[in-house]
Amino acid sequence: MSVRMDYTYIAEKIISLRDEDLNLRKKLVKKGQLSEGYNKEMEELHNQNAQIIDQLIDSIGYPTIDKVGKEASDAAWLIIQHSIGQPEFMKKCRYLLEDAVSDNKASQQALAYLTDRIVVLEGKSQLYGTQFDWDEHGELSPDPFDDLIQVNQRRKSIGLNTLEEQTILIRKRAKEENQSPPIDFEKRKREMDEWRKRVGWTK
Repeated sequence: MSVRMDYTYIAEKIISLRDEDLNLRKKLVKKGQLSEGYNKEMEELHNQNAQIIDQLIDSIGYPTIDKVGKEASDAAWLIIQHSIGQPEFMKKCRYLLEDAVSDNKASQQALAYLTDRIVVLEGKSQLYGTQFDWDEHGELSPDPFDDLIQVNQRRKSIGLNTLEEQTILIRKRAKEENQSPPIDFEKRKREMDEWRKRVGWTK
């Protein structure tokens, strides 16, 4: 009985962390501060949330649906997905998520998104085309991937739409949120490359 209560408390905690994350994102979108590099306030919140989720994982294992419910499990994944300043934590979570997927306790789509985000941060080609960024033409486009036909086959195998369809949706959402490309594309790219090296994604 006490274990169930502990998990309920943990679920509520994870959901509150997610809400804090999304509220900050909304605030930055409103101010038009989302595309000019990694916002300092957002970076601090992401790192802080990652630390809390890491402690929870050490306590109960990966927060799967059967442990914390669907909403909290999805919320934990979102926090992990946003923990881009913590390479070791993200990689640890990917291995745990792989095990959870093989036990049918987590979704393949969640694993695809996390896998893509990690390889893109490492400067490698993504497999599922889930990661997007501003390109030199001021458009949101998929980060580098290996082959469009193979990407679409992989996407279809886990229930995702085509990359072409997803690109339309991503650009539409950015427009609705009044997101705009970085003022200086090359400067932003240079700063992100330096940041990835500093936190340990690249050498």
